[in-house]
Amino acid sequence: MLLMQGEDKTVSIKEELKKKPYFKWIVLCNVAAGTFMATLDGSIVNVALPTISVDFGVGKETLQWAVTAYLLTISSLLLAFGRLADIIGKNRVYAAGFLGFALGSALCGTAGTVQLLVIFRIVQAVGAAMMMANAMGLVTSCFPPRERGRALGTMGTVVALGSLTGPSLGGFLVSSLGWRAIFYINIPIGIMGFIASLFILPRDKDILQKQKFDYLGAVLFGSGITCFLLGLSEGQEFGWASQRVLILLVGSAVLLGSFFITELKIRQPMIELSLFRNRLFFAGNVAGLLSFVAMFFTTYLLPFYMAEILDLKAYQMGLVMTAFPVVMALTAPLSGWLSDKTGPLLLTTGGLSINAIGLYLLANISVDMSPLSLVWKMALMGLGTGMFQSPNNSSVMSTVPLPKLGVAGGVVATMRNVGMVVGVALSVAIFNSRFAALKSVLPWQTAYVEALGLVFKVAALIALCGAAVSFVRGGGATGSSAGPESGITTAKSDS
Repeated sequence: MLLMQGEDKTVSIKEELKKKPYFKWIVLCNVAAGTFMATLDGSIVNVALPTISVDFGVGKETLQWAVTAYLLTISSLLLAFGRLADIIGKNRVYAAGFLGFALGSALCGTAGTVQLLVIFRIVQAVGAAMMMANAMGLVTSCFPPRERGRALGTMGTVVALGSLTGPSLGGFLVSSLGWRAIFYINIPIGIMGFIASLFILPRDKDILQKQKFDYLGAVLFGSGITCFLLGLSEGQEFGWASQRVLILLVGSAVLLGSFFITELKIRQPMIELSLFRNRLFFAGNVAGLLSFVAMFFTTYLLPFYMAEILDLKAYQMGLVMTAFPVVMALTAPLSGWLSDKTGPLLLTTGGLSINAIGLYLLANISVDMSPLSLVWKMALMGLGTGMFQSPNNSSVMSTVPLPKLGVAGGVVATMRNVGMVVGVALSVAIFNSRFAALKSVLPWQTAYVEALGLVFKVAALIALCGAAVSFVRGGGATGSSAGPESGITTAKSDS
């Protein structure tokens, strides 16, 4: 009886809030809190790794599993949680994500061994995947097409601010309170976010009734994508021809192939592959994938160049890298607003073209390049990324009917994570191969910058390919979307 009274009270509060014209922005704030927390954690942990390594007495190779396990878990579960949200409601899955993330964070803070830390990071990643898979779906369902780009642009700013805040906040917490504080800080945010979600997030009206969850598809996709990403990561360490890496990559091909065959045959698949017949959906996801691949060519290798060749201090490297998220944070809302007016085509194509130009200019590095030269080139790429991401996400999500927004958001988030890992693996492979060929005939510093220059030229080519894919998508303004035309859609009851 008490539970029913509590549910009735929650529903009544939501009904009152839904009457307010600013309700959709309250929903956006709630979703943004989860996105910020998950993004912040992705960058804040890296700062604490050296301290954790000393505390546990383990090498960076062992401790790296705390990062790798987190990324692999998220990547393997995004599609599954997106599909689950379409069946039981995005509000429920997102709210549970807050709680799971807070629980995982609390456990990470109490970890007494590196093995426990890795296990608890997996728990934390489950909660993060629940939120990441459904953030865009919730925003898309709450905002009409004429405002969707601006809303998703705001989410882009939140992501940039999370990445920007992580290193500095992490450094402060680790130095003043110890590394466990970087996990404990998530607990009150997660609990408050969970409670707020119960009172704010609307339940989907067009939920997929009497649908069954595709457990076989979830296992096949999750296992396949894990083997693929793990194979790419370990290819750098063990060599691409090693038995271990070949087993992982061949295994991923078999598992993912089985997944696609299963999806074609099953009545209620994890994802309806017919979605990819839509040119806007397919091209937008491919362009997004290529965008993240190109971006992470610089994100991973540029700090090594600044430390090993330019001999910059950690704070100087931080200032250089900060130029990217700062400009992106300023650009994303504006580009989202413009895409609501003009459509995504020019902004997405132009954004990736600017990225290609920035990467090509970055390829002309030298052993004595000025840090200021790096700053404005990183800022240029931040401008291009800010122009691209919001309109592209709005375009992709606007092609999907309401009952499939969850799985569509899972696809977009999966493309992002896969792009990150592929970008790092491919850039390292190209650099190592070229550097090994040059260092025997050139001074090592010269060989280093020559090899890195080739890496950035390849990244520029990838970004240019993304721009071409984005251009051929066609499509007009986002107002022609298949999504909801006027704001929130909810059911009669909530829980």
